[in-house]
Parts: sequence; structure tokens; C-alpha cells
Amino acid sequence: MRPFPARRIRTTAPMAAKQHRFILSFDFDGTMINPAASPVYHPGLGNMIQALRAQGAAWIVNTGRSLGQTLEGLAQHGIFMEPDFIIAQECNIYKPGFFSRWKDFGSWNRDALRAQERFVRDHKASLDAIKQFVETQTRASFLNHGENELGIVGTNDPEMDAICAYIDSHATQFPDIGYHRNSIYLRFSHSGYSKGTALSELARLLGLTSAHCFAAGDNYNDLSMLDQRHARMIACPGNALEPVKQIVHARGGFVATLPASEGMMEALTHYFGGAPA
Repeated sequence: MRPFPARRIRTTAPMAAKQHRFILSFDFDGTMINPAASPVYHPGLGNMIQALRAQGAAWIVNTGRSLGQTLEGLAQHGIFMEPDFIIAQECNIYKPGFFSRWKDFGSWNRDALRAQERFVRDHKASLDAIKQFVETQTRASFLNHGENELGIVGTNDPEMDAICAYIDSHATQFPDIGYHRNSIYLRFSHSGYSKGTALSELARLLGLTSAHCFAAGDNYNDLSMLDQRHARMIACPGNALEPVKQIVHARGGFVATLPASEGMMEALTHYFGGAPA
């Protein structure tokens, strides 16, 4: 059963919503935009988002990019709508302030930073073991971009699959060992802070639940939000990784046939009704 009545999506400019009734959470690269596609971004998706915002939707860009990179990406691809919120670097929640100056929404970002500091400190032995495995058993590179910013760059997907399996063996003993993976790139993090948990926290702050959340993504780091615990309406575009498609399908979600923004138009039509704009 659809959480909201099916209706034809209007393409007129949205009215100011007094209160958000539901959330539209999109990954950016590969989901809203696709440099390999033509067009890279279909403006019809923007029309559909605006129509749903008029009906009470909060539009969220939920991405691994930093806040600055996200804003640059939106401008670069001609997406001049301002999101209602941005979840950047897979977990930090921001909202626009005066003169479009973005700021933390709630205490979540501060808590995430502290958790990451504890994570690196408390799991030094496991992280050192993982580093040794990477440097002696693979051709991948273990990266340290700062005291609390650790990651891995693999040489191919099968190699990264094996690395993730090794990391997961440590996580069985220490459940807060987490990571964000995008193809051959991986960044370590506290498992309690991800696209999915950030989405649930944002919903909580807005007085909503997972039943009010739509989430869409195409890569491994999107799987945390493509989860019924965080969003009851989940989708992926036709260009999503095959394992992501399989998981979305297994979780009862919608797998689009078209790539990126056009696939997202399919997904919004599936969940909210109407014809693509």
C-alpha cells in the first residue's frame, strides 16, 4: 500500500510548506547525475521534486561529497534549486541559514565527530591489523589523510571485496567498526554514523519516521539508507551496481530501468503516482 495517495504530479512552482510531511533522500553522483548519460541531469526530475515539495516533501541530497563539493556539483550541473537539507560525507546533516550559509542541524554532526575520534582511538589494534593486511596481502593502498581520516584505495572490485570481508571479520567482535565504500574507494567510520542513520536522525528531528522516507542510491555506500529501518520507500537507478540492484529488489524496493535522473523519475512515479514531467 502506498504511504501517500497516488496523484498526478504537478509541475507548477511549490507553495511554502508549513511542515514537512515526508522526505526525498537522493544520493548525488550516479543517482541524480550521471556524466556518462545524456542528459547528465534531466530537468524533469527537478520539476517532480518541486511538485512534491509543494505537497510537503523535504528534498535531501545525501552524499559522500563534502558540503562544499555538493554545492559546487549542484551549480555545475544546473541544479539551482536549494535542497531543504544536505547530508554530506555520508553522515553530517546541514540546513540552509541566512544568505544560504549552511549550518549544522542539531547536535548530530558534533556527536559524529566525537564518535569518529573515539573509534580511531579505541580500535587502533584492529586498524593496524587491517593496514598490515592491505599492505602485505593486496596491491591496495592504506591512506591516512589526518589523525582521524583513514581509508583504502583498491586496484579492482574483487580485491576490495576481499578487503571488506577482512574488515567485516573484525567488526563481528567490534560492531562499531564501519566503513563507507564506493567501488574501489573506502573510508573508515564509526558504524553508528552513515547515510542511513543520518537520514533517520533527520526524520526524527522533523517529527517523521521511516514510513515517511524515500531513499535512492546506486553504490555500496548507499546501502545503509536503502534499508527499511531508515526508509520504507527505496529505489535505485538503472545504472546502479548489480549487487545494489539485487539488494534493493530483495528488500522490496524499486529498481528503475533508466539511468540516474531519468530512473529517479520512474521511481517517484512508482511511489507517488503521476507521469514523468
